Amino acid sequence: MNAARATATIFTQSSPLTAPLRLRRFAGVRIIPKTHRFLPLISPLSSSGQDAWICHLGRANDSEVEGLIVGIRDANTQEVKNILRLAERASMWREVIYTNFLTPPVLRDSLAALGKLADVKAVAHGGYSQAERCLISIAHPDAVVNADDAIAAFSITGNFKSSSCSHGAFLGSVLGTGIKREKVGDVIVQGENGAQVIIVPELLHFVVSTLDKVGNVPVSCEQIPLEAIKYEPPRTKTFTTVEESLRVDAVASAGYRTSRSYLSQLVSKGDVRLNWNTITKNGTIVRTGDVISVDGKGRLKIGEIRSTKKGKYVIELTRYV
Repeated sequence: MNAARATATIFTQSSPLTAPLRLRRFAGVRIIPKTHRFLPLISPLSSSGQDAWICHLGRANDSEVEGLIVGIRDANTQEVKNILRLAERASMWREVIYTNFLTPPVLRDSLAALGKLADVKAVAHGGYSQAERCLISIAHPDAVVNADDAIAAFSITGNFKSSSCSHGAFLGSVLGTGIKREKVGDVIVQGENGAQVIIVPELLHFVVSTLDKVGNVPVSCEQIPLEAIKYEPPRTKTFTTVEESLRVDAVASAGYRTSRSYLSQLVSKGDVRLNWNTITKNGTIVRTGDVISVDGKGRLKIGEIRSTKKGKYVIELTRYV
């Protein structure tokens, strides 16, 4: 089996390839075909220095692919590998491929791995410059990528003056239409003005025509251009705490000003997330850069961590309020 055929086997599901210029789906991602010609990239791997892992994915063997993901957290490894497989297809078939919306940790690690490849270009699209959740367009370096093909946006308006709704309420209502979380980007809450939502284009009209209520508030939805997105940075409060342990229950209870036993119960119920992943073990250790989120309590970012002479930890925390 030649390289082109092997790649098609990896990414093709039950349906065959369709005609050029039609939108195709592989493994839940969107592919905009450019051409079906197989044009192998034949430049050799760099052999030394900082570019030692700047490689051509079409020629990379298993050990070289493993080299691309060195330093990536175990929780993100499989997702990054999947995205590298998409990059292989984009390179070999000269197609533009869009991932789903990714959490910030997976986005960071994926861009780092893709940045080591010489035969693809990867660009994050979130709808606005401060976007948290983004999808990635992966294409041959010569391909032209249109951001309008990648994402869309809509507004949710209603009488929120007397009944305000949280980020979770807006997101829950959007997902309540039956779509998956990875098809939705950021949800920007705007107080009495409702919210703006980033979404994949193919689901835009379905959600706009289906969503009619957030909480108890009747709403109307309307597509908006990306230029109309209005983002205001969240309010934050930074402080330090001294803890005997870097366990998530100890650090989070200090950050949220609640008892450790209560925080432990939230962890056990699956209401606590670390770097956007649900955790169920109170003994999970946190480190600088981690983000803890608790349903209904907002987010907590771990800053600098210093050890004291007595074996304790001085931890800088930033709470998003």
